[in-house]
Amino acid sequence: MAKIGFIKLGNLGMSQVIDLVQDEIAAREGISVRVFGTGPKMGKAEAAETEAFKEWGADFYVMISPNSSAPGPTAARELYKDVPCIVISDGPTKKDDRQALEDAGFGYIVMTVDPLIGAKTEFLDAVEMASFNSDAMKVLSTCGVVRMIQEELDAVAAQVDEGKSGKDLELPHILAKPEKCIERAGFNNPYAKAKALAALHMADKVAQINFPACFMMKEIEQVTLTTATGHEMMRAAAQLAIDAREIEKANDSVFRQPHSKKGVQMTKTALYEKPQ
Repeated sequence: MAKIGFIKLGNLGMSQVIDLVQDEIAAREGISVRVFGTGPKMGKAEAAETEAFKEWGADFYVMISPNSSAPGPTAARELYKDVPCIVISDGPTKKDDRQALEDAGFGYIVMTVDPLIGAKTEFLDAVEMASFNSDAMKVLSTCGVVRMIQEELDAVAAQVDEGKSGKDLELPHILAKPEKCIERAGFNNPYAKAKALAALHMADKVAQINFPACFMMKEIEQVTLTTATGHEMMRAAAQLAIDAREIEKANDSVFRQPHSKKGVQMTKTALYEKPQ
């Protein structure tokens, strides 16, 4: 039985399904999942409260948050540095900072393609937030990010099944840029793959657009125009992801990778094919 604990500090696009990707139809045996979430907040106070979650005694933990270098996620890592823990975030992207995570014993999957939302009161409300995250999820799911995380977490769970524990577990160390993500997506048609890769690059660019609006700009016209631009780009990226999958569906070549009850990754391509 592999026990996996998910700690959600704040919200990324991938946060919506991170705890679901290893048991997509809730039928997998030999796996137990629990989640500690702090909602939208990710400060030091929220980080301190995650310590109680260690009492559950997971075989490994997955800590997902925006900007893992922020004070809250940094404080949370201090509490989990003595147990196997994989950091999933949109940063740090610099090699030295990622090496520091690895040297401290953490695994990581840094997703540059998980976009920064336009989090300004002048623009963002609950409906816009939900719409943006829906668009982000369409890109992350179709274009390889979900499958990458599924495969990497499955690999660690398999080590637990083999009897490994603690420091003996081999954790992933991945900078998930567009070119790396697309190779996990399983596209057969090159035009579909090109559309999906374009969607990933656009999602990557959204953060670059929204960052100055969130943290630097002050004038309302600048803030609202820039955040709206970032969100329009995210919507266009989601449509490209949809178009890519529709090409694969038209060719009856959608790659699927469901779990068996025992947790084995099965595969199929044709719709009427039985997973093997």
